[in-house]
Amino acid sequence: MKTRNIALTIVMCLAALTLCFASPMMGTWKLNEAKSKFGPGASKSLTVVYEAAGDAIKCTIDGVDGQGKPTHTEWTGKFDGKDYPVTGDPNQSTRSVKVINDHKMDVDVKKDGKVTASGTIEIAADGKSRTVTLHGTDPTGKKTTSTAVYDKQ
Repeated sequence: MKTRNIALTIVMCLAALTLCFASPMMGTWKLNEAKSKFGPGASKSLTVVYEAAGDAIKCTIDGVDGQGKPTHTEWTGKFDGKDYPVTGDPNQSTRSVKVINDHKMDVDVKKDGKVTASGTIEIAADGKSRTVTLHGTDPTGKKTTSTAVYDKQ
């Protein structure tokens, strides 16, 4: 019985790792500012890294805020549409990501349970770029839209 449980555990861990590494989202992405569109004073995520963290995904984002100061944000969760905590960003407390298909995901950003931004993450068919389009409101209540294009490193 012990051997069977150990074997089943190993198989489940390998399956989870395969799903994590099979995602074209995994890896390091650099912002292509020439192809991106942000409103004045918007924060910019310059580097985004997705990596396996056990049976979850860890997303580390380094960028600059609207005043040009460096930012560092982390999110660890699954692409299952559930809310997972965000650290390092005073404008969001949770983020949820849900897989739509192999190259598209929906994302919702929340602050204290209220959606402040939502949109999509789309990976190009060749896997070399991804586009993040978000619609939301800034901390002052003003409507915002941003389109960030990233190149895979």
